[in-house]
Amino acid sequence: MLEVQMTTTHDPVSAVNALLGEHVPLLPAPLRAPLRRAAGLSQRQVADAIGVRPLQILRWEAGSVEPRNGERRIAYSRLLHGLAQQHPNVIASTATP
Repeated sequence: MLEVQMTTTHDPVSAVNALLGEHVPLLPAPLRAPLRRAAGLSQRQVADAIGVRPLQILRWEAGSVEPRNGERRIAYSRLLHGLAQQHPNVIASTATP
């Protein structure tokens, strides 16, 4: 009987991201800047954390472009969803009746 030894450690986050596929949902553009501001974060801070230029954050917040699929999109989505949990009042205040 052949035994398989794992030589690398299992990364469950990467495995789940692979199961989710290429598309990572983002919160709508009108929520992005208000969430960032509610957290007291600058565009530069977000850009530095994600690994892009601040102009990219401006474009993503304006909705003129969307982040490409990949690690940066995953990171930006995770940030937005985390900020939404921390600041539910922003979501409520921008909801249309």
